[in-house]
Amino acid sequence: MPAPKAIIDYIESNADNFIARLSAAVAIPSVSGDASYRSDVFKMADFLKSELEAIGVAVRFADLGKQTLDGKELRLPPAILGSIGNDKNKRTVLLYAHYDVQPALKSDGWHTDPFKLTIDKESGRLIGRGSSDDKGPLLGWINNLQAHHELRLELPINIRICLEGMTVEEDIKGMEESGSEGLDDLINAEAGPGKFFDGVDCVCISDNYWLNTRTPCLTYGLRGLTYYKIKVSGPARDLHSGVFGRTVHEPMTDLIQVMSRLVTPQGNILIPGVEELVAPLTEQEKARYERLDYGVSDVEYSAGAKIALSSDKSTVLMNRMRYPSLSLHGIEGAFSAPGAKTVIPASVSGKFSIRLVPDQTPDKVNPLVEKYIRAEFAKLGSKNVLELEPLHGGKPWVADVDHWNYRAATKATEIVYKMTPDLTREGGSIPVTLTFAEALGVNVLLLPMGRGDDGAHSTNEKLDRSNFIEGTKLLGTYLYEVAAEV
Repeated sequence: MPAPKAIIDYIESNADNFIARLSAAVAIPSVSGDASYRSDVFKMADFLKSELEAIGVAVRFADLGKQTLDGKELRLPPAILGSIGNDKNKRTVLLYAHYDVQPALKSDGWHTDPFKLTIDKESGRLIGRGSSDDKGPLLGWINNLQAHHELRLELPINIRICLEGMTVEEDIKGMEESGSEGLDDLINAEAGPGKFFDGVDCVCISDNYWLNTRTPCLTYGLRGLTYYKIKVSGPARDLHSGVFGRTVHEPMTDLIQVMSRLVTPQGNILIPGVEELVAPLTEQEKARYERLDYGVSDVEYSAGAKIALSSDKSTVLMNRMRYPSLSLHGIEGAFSAPGAKTVIPASVSGKFSIRLVPDQTPDKVNPLVEKYIRAEFAKLGSKNVLELEPLHGGKPWVADVDHWNYRAATKATEIVYKMTPDLTREGGSIPVTLTFAEALGVNVLLLPMGRGDDGAHSTNEKLDRSNFIEGTKLLGTYLYEVAAEV
């Protein structure tokens, strides 16, 4: 069931007003990972509360407690809980987005002020931090609610809203961008009978992107993550290599040896038992990768070099989406400044992570990693000391694409974009997705607005005008298709 023509016409005629609101949102530097911007994150919460209440949404802030950041104890930004509609004869959709953004400085390489929305009229790009991740998609929902409110049209479904303001550095800390600090507890606390999330039939998250710039997609899977630090220490202090070289066991040498035995240059994980935990590939799933409008050239374009591990499209895509990967990230304690320094570091720490897929979990993988690393270190015969610390873990998530939630999104995409969306799995992690799926026991859909070249965590982040306006139509049409599904 398409959205009423009046809604589509309203979105078209108010496009400039919607862009002006996005400009106002981008102007609030709601950087959650920097303590000096914390007041701006709260300012963004107030901005959204005001916008939602003006169009008939009942809103409350949920306190998520405190955190220590940059050596300071700070209040966490609130979760914004909104509700509109309570018709027991209608489905209830929970909408999630986040209102914080990644850090951004002009000196990082931005061509424009990152917190002033720049409209490139020639290309149609709306350039500014948060334009695509995630303020544009978040405001897409508000645009639709405003259309119904001002046209006095009844919504086809009940809506619950959960907006998060502490998500930076998603991989390490547990808030979508900081890894959902505090939000998991709130979701579990509000999931019971009579609580805020009671009665939710499905979840829709618009916090990811098309694979490319051409074809819309629906995302049904995310890889999990387990992140480690290996510390090797020996001498009581840093040593001079001219005095102690080839005289003592060197921590850096040991660390490099151990880290070199984790993964091959072809990406094969060398830790026994890790790859064996992967769920079998079905013919139906394999066919999805073959159909995707995304190839090796797209991967290499995104990487900026012709460095794909394989020339086979399905192999490359499955390695990104449905198989685990192990990546080496860096070494702490080693000399890295310009110039030459002949130092033997007393202690060094190497960091690496494994992206997890079904049926892997941190609880299953961590013991395998520890056993292997300790065995490899023992083979060195070193007198240094090794410590292994898991820093963070999150499970993978995969949804049922045959669910009515995905059928509704597919039909909505076909109506708005005149093409069938690709069904994709992402290589990254959005931890709150799994929390919603497990705590509420409902289907979760990722319905992206932006394109694959938006540069969400990079400099010069942008959202194309066409994606913002057509994406707003898509989100609205999706609500009507959910109502029509049986």
